[in-house]
Formats: sequence, C-alpha cells, structure tokens
Amino acid sequence: MQASKPHMPRPTLLVAEPEPIQALSVRKLVLETAKFNVLTAHSNREALDIFHLFPNISAAVLVGESGLDCDLIANSIRNTTDKVPIIFLSGRIAARCEYANHNLQTGEPERLLELVRSLLGDP
Repeated sequence: MQASKPHMPRPTLLVAEPEPIQALSVRKLVLETAKFNVLTAHSNREALDIFHLFPNISAAVLVGESGLDCDLIANSIRNTTDKVPIIFLSGRIAARCEYANHNLQTGEPERLLELVRSLLGDP
C-alpha cells in the first residue's frame, strides 16, 4: 500500500485589477489553469474587503491601472502581515509600488506565472 502525501491546499491569490472588458481577464485564466485559486477584486475597497475576509491568501497581485491604488492596498496588507508577497504589475516602464515585494514592468501573464511559481511552488 502506498503512503499518501498530506493534502496541501492550493495557493490562493488575491488579484486586484480594474474590471476587464471581457468577462474574465487573461491573468485570471492563466493562474487558474496553473491550478492556483484566484479571488478577484475590481476596486480598492473590494481588494481590502477580500483580504480581510480571506486572511490566509498566499500572495497578492495588484494591477497598476487607473482606479486602483497599489500603495494603499499593499500598505494595508503589509500592516497586517509581512508573510504575503505582493506583486505589482504595470504596463508603464517607470511605474512602481512602494510597498510591493516585486514590481513587474509587464502585463505578460507568463512572466507573472513564472514569478508566482517561484514564490509559492507549482500546485
């Protein structure tokens, strides 16, 4: 009889991004296809509400587009815990998020997936 491995829950990501034009964002589809659980927020308030409802998220992905305040969200998460990696994504070259652990200067979902896997492993 083969010993079973202990069950590890899949990592859960909080993705805060403006409401996509399509029904689902490419980011969400890529992350979910890679077996990550994704909780999506479309405003600062919603991102903070989800974080406080689900404090055991594995990482936060904040998309730097109009309408979302990365520093506000990241600082709130950072004030609660330093165990949650915060990833800031922006299509603008010089865009930065002061409280993020990682600033990606691209919106390419593959680069995001590589970073998330390097931080959390491959579910």
